[in-house]
Amino acid sequence: MPKAKITKEMVVDAAFAVTRIMGIENVNARTVSEKLKCSTQPVMYHFARIEELKRAVYEKTDRFHSEYLMHIENRTEGIMLGIGLNYIRFAIREPNLFRLLFQSGFAVENSLMEMVDSEELQPVLTVMQGAMEMDIKQVKEVFVTISLFAHGYASIIANNSLTYDESIVAKHLEKAYRGAVLAAKENEG
Repeated sequence: MPKAKITKEMVVDAAFAVTRIMGIENVNARTVSEKLKCSTQPVMYHFARIEELKRAVYEKTDRFHSEYLMHIENRTEGIMLGIGLNYIRFAIREPNLFRLLFQSGFAVENSLMEMVDSEELQPVLTVMQGAMEMDIKQVKEVFVTISLFAHGYASIIANNSLTYDESIVAKHLEKAYRGAVLAAKENEG
C-alpha cells in the first residue's frame, strides 16, 4: 500500500495544532512529525528551517484570529463590543495562539499604528466603519483605544493573572468605547 503524501498544508496544520496545545516554542520537526504520524523527513522537505514553519503557523494563526474576531455571537450588544469581547475570549480559549500573535515577536508590524494600517486589519476596520458611521481616520482612533484596553485585559487573562468576568469586562469595554467615540468626534473639528 503506498504511503500518503504529506503536503505543506498538512505540515502547517499539524504545527498549528501543536502550537494550540503546547505553544510555538514546542514546534519542531519531531513534534510536528509525531502529530502527522510520519518521520521528520516530510516536515524538513517542506520547511528546511523550523523558523519558516513557525512563520507559516503565525500567518495561519493571524487569519484564524481575524475570523474569530468577526464571529460575533450577540450582535445586539454592538459590533465594537462584540469584537472587543471576542479578542479577550480568544486569549482565554486560545492562550498559546494569543501568545504567538501578540507576545512572541513574530508580528511583522513594529508598532500599533503599523498594525492599524496593515492590510490584514482592513476587514475589521471596514465592519467597524459601517457600524460606527465615521470616517476611517476616526475609526482607527477608536480602534487604537479599544485595542489597547482589550489587549490589556486579554494579556492579563492569558497569563493567568486575572479571573474573567464577562459582565464586568463588557461594562469596561463599553465605557472605553463610548469615550473613544466622543474623543474621535471632538478631534473631528
